[in-house]
Amino acid sequence: MSNRLIILGVAIVAALYVVFSSLYIVNEREQAIVMRFGQITDIRTEPGLYFKVPTDIVDTVQIIENRLLRYDIANMTVQVSGNAFYQVDAFLTYRISDPRLFRERALGQLSVVEDRIGTRFDSALRQVYGLREFNAALSEQRPQMMREARDLIRPDMAELGIEVVDVRILRTDLDQDVSATTFERMRAERLAEAALLRARGQEQAQSLRAIADRQAVEIVAAATRDAEILRGTGDAERNRLFAAAYGQDQEFFEFFRSMQSYRTALTGTGTTMVLSPDSEFFRYFGSNGELPAANPNLAPPIQPAPAPELPASTGPALDGLGIEDSVTPPTLTLDDGSELAPTVGTEAPPAVEVEPAPVDTTPTETTPPPAETPATP
Repeated sequence: MSNRLIILGVAIVAALYVVFSSLYIVNEREQAIVMRFGQITDIRTEPGLYFKVPTDIVDTVQIIENRLLRYDIANMTVQVSGNAFYQVDAFLTYRISDPRLFRERALGQLSVVEDRIGTRFDSALRQVYGLREFNAALSEQRPQMMREARDLIRPDMAELGIEVVDVRILRTDLDQDVSATTFERMRAERLAEAALLRARGQEQAQSLRAIADRQAVEIVAAATRDAEILRGTGDAERNRLFAAAYGQDQEFFEFFRSMQSYRTALTGTGTTMVLSPDSEFFRYFGSNGELPAANPNLAPPIQPAPAPELPASTGPALDGLGIEDSVTPPTLTLDDGSELAPTVGTEAPPAVEVEPAPVDTTPTETTPPPAETPATP
């Protein structure tokens, strides 16, 4: 009885082993290569439950990936045209498109495939970067560079049953030495541009300052000229009025001047004067305070002369004072196309028009100036 149970148990275990060893499952992320005595007999790419010859002695099954796989390259140094260097990070995605070739030529091992990918990927990136100038790798040519690298790798990888789906360049940075050199060059360019703008600004400032100084000198000169003309006109009018007033009665004028001379010369100065009694200085001294007879025939008053006109410029006036603007204010054109013109306030202010005061022609009494003190003999 016990022997039958043992035989039954062995039979059940053998049956289970045969059943389970003849089954294999392929899910949606995998592919299966079925081999009989090392020769490929079937390829399973669809997910499901499959059967094979029981045991692994006759038929063996190798499960491989059916997903997109990724291979990365980091900190790769590539040289571009012109002997400049970049630090590049990139990756590619691939899948096993032909399991039979993958098994026959790569032994069904991803490590063999990735070694081949690493060699070809490195070579393709160096070739793509080497055909371009320094700035092209950072320009809009980057998508084209990735497509060129992918097309260079595809034929070689297809021989291993691998399909290269895409190539992506993650980072393209300058090498440390090249970066320092480029930074210094860019810094020198910016400093040169700043020096140029500063020089243009100084030139503009000196030009505006010279124009302002010239305008100030011309305005002051014109104002001084007009002031002297007006002052001379006033002095002439004052002398004319004095002459008109004193010329109406010369005898009274002489008497008045003599009285002023006596007041100035004989009032407590302690000065000793030795003069002849017949001197002209004492002409009215012994008159006993009598005034000279009034002159009934007064001379007619002198009419005021018209004021002289100020000289005016016939050309375009800068500030209303006859100053011509013969210098065009300079302008500065910046790199963006805009023009830098003189700011508000550099032009001379407009002249204020003042209406002339009316001249009063009515004769008035005018106090004569003090008489000159005669010199002591």
